[in-house]
Amino acid sequence: MMARVIVTRPRREADLWVQQLRDRGLVAQALPLIEIAPIPDPQPVADAWRRLHLYDAVMFVSGNAVEQFFALKPLEMSWGATSPADAPRAWATGPGTRQALQQAGIADADVDAPDVAATQFDSEALWLRVAPVLSPRSRVLIVRGSDAAGRSAGRPWLSDQLQTAGATVDLLPVYQRLAPAWSPVERALAAEALHDGSVWLFSSSEAVLHLRELLPGHAFGAGRAVATHPRIAQAARDAGFGVVAEARPALDDVIASIESFR
Repeated sequence: MMARVIVTRPRREADLWVQQLRDRGLVAQALPLIEIAPIPDPQPVADAWRRLHLYDAVMFVSGNAVEQFFALKPLEMSWGATSPADAPRAWATGPGTRQALQQAGIADADVDAPDVAATQFDSEALWLRVAPVLSPRSRVLIVRGSDAAGRSAGRPWLSDQLQTAGATVDLLPVYQRLAPAWSPVERALAAEALHDGSVWLFSSSEAVLHLRELLPGHAFGAGRAVATHPRIAQAARDAGFGVVAEARPALDDVIASIESFR
């Protein structure tokens, strides 16, 4: 019998993945390890929309970044408000973010992202795509999340590369990434899933960190996990997971890794 899959993405993405996995015959359950919350002050986002024509590119770190950025758009503004020629390029690190941009009305021809056949979807893969068109006069807006203290979430690798190349980089938090507040039922489910053969699906090192914080004192040695990036896989190993597999964050690749646990 196929093991249960514990999907740890934020709620919106987790529910989508659970449905896709169930459609493919797997037993899957959402247990988000990152909570997406509104930012306290949306005014900087509205201001960024009004300055959009000044940027050569806007990089979105996730589908949540796309959704929140467009949800906070002033009514009178649009992508390429003055003319289509004024619209910046939209950058995405993976297919989920690219799809969110399409749903927001951005033409795929205006999106720069790693090829769908790329071995990995991350900042490094995006950098290979966009670096050749940068100049010291380039100006890039990075749309991302923040933690509870307002600090930018995620690693600054792409921002560092851009600034080293001479580009001007602005960071814009459009949502908060927080540890979830689990109910006793969710806490019991997580503890059970570490020992009953379930396969944890991790798409963020931050999710692994939150799991460790939410289950202090628990042994993870019997746990099994699939991680969608080598850095995330290492975080799971560091947490003590006994078996960790790696997969691209594409449905077929994830399923293949899950099935390898049979």
